[in-house]
Amino acid sequence: MRLAWSTFAWQLIAVFFFVCVPAWTLGGRDAVPSAAALGLLALLAWHLFQLGRLIRWLGGPLDAPLPVGGGVWEIAFSGLHRRARIRSGQQQALADALERFTRAAQALPDGIIVYNRHCRIDWLNARAEAHFSLSGGDRGQALTNLIRHPDFVTYLQHGDYHEPLLLRGGRGDAQTLLLQIIPYGDDQTLLLSRDVTQIERLERMRSDFIANVSHELKTPLTVVSGFAEMLADDPAGYSADELRRYLKLINEQSVRMRCLIDDLLTLSALETGSEAPVEERVEMRPLLEAIYAETQALSGGRHRLSLTFDGPVAVRGCAGELRSALGNLASNAVRYTPEGGSIDLLWHGIDSGAAEFLVSDTGIGVAPQHIPRLTERFYRVDRSRSRETGGTGLGLAIVKHVLTRHQGTLEIDSELGRGSRFAARFPVHRLVS
Repeated sequence: MRLAWSTFAWQLIAVFFFVCVPAWTLGGRDAVPSAAALGLLALLAWHLFQLGRLIRWLGGPLDAPLPVGGGVWEIAFSGLHRRARIRSGQQQALADALERFTRAAQALPDGIIVYNRHCRIDWLNARAEAHFSLSGGDRGQALTNLIRHPDFVTYLQHGDYHEPLLLRGGRGDAQTLLLQIIPYGDDQTLLLSRDVTQIERLERMRSDFIANVSHELKTPLTVVSGFAEMLADDPAGYSADELRRYLKLINEQSVRMRCLIDDLLTLSALETGSEAPVEERVEMRPLLEAIYAETQALSGGRHRLSLTFDGPVAVRGCAGELRSALGNLASNAVRYTPEGGSIDLLWHGIDSGAAEFLVSDTGIGVAPQHIPRLTERFYRVDRSRSRETGGTGLGLAIVKHVLTRHQGTLEIDSELGRGSRFAARFPVHRLVS
């Protein structure tokens, strides 16, 4: 400012020396006022001209170049240019920060909806759009017009947001959302949504697992404790044949409990991601011949059995786990195939270069709606038949996890009353010629 006033003062001095002094010299004292007036008018005109240029620049595009002035106007233009540059930099920094915040909010795994005191949406991220089937075009719309679930509307209107809301059926019957409302700022509110469908499903599976284990152990324990109590009360009151029959039943139920516990331990080791055993070259012919012999023993001559070996000679993996998985497929075929039926075991290569262990039977088969759930723990199509045949309900779950550890897959094809085909497929990189 001091420099501007100094520059303006020098302009006035210049008018005096270059206008008034020559007028005094040429026209005398009377000519000085007129000359001074003309000089000041010329200076005023020049300032008005520069002011006009400034006004035109201010009213023009934001990226228009700043006018080049002289004297005090050069100082003014330079100061304006510096302020405009600083302000532009600040605005760009704010825009960049806002863009980074928006990208971060879009990347969050939770849904975010910002709405005002009138419950109209100001902003929402992509996850919230997916949770509630909304879109960016819904901004400005009333929240309750778009999310009409009665539980949510009640929660929103109640005003007590200390506890989150568990909303089932947010986008579909299978989806469960955990909602939390957080007021902030001046009449602004956040609605946070988290998809807990998988967590709720795992919790339900855990509860079902505990209930199933308790139920499966309760039945044999009841049999064992009942017969043991009966024999302890009157050991001499039963004949030798009755004692043998009772002790046989006790032994059968004990074996059943031991098998169940063994399967539970195996499945627990597989599901908890325990360290995989050392892999080795597993010769398939002796492995399948051993499984075939066990299948014959389990069948007891009640079925027609066959084993065909027409595939790679070895697989890279864990021999114990592979024997457990493939043996479960064969034993299941025996359990669910009526007497007189046929069971075929086949090891062969397929067109993609992979190989599969195929178990085909003419058993009772499985209805299509049950097939996707067969590998769930304790899932049985017919519980009573499973108990009669000695199944634990964990065999196919073990098969699935073993194959997953070996990068394999389990393919199931079954028709009710016509039989089933279970194929354990191994990828090319697992095969050894």
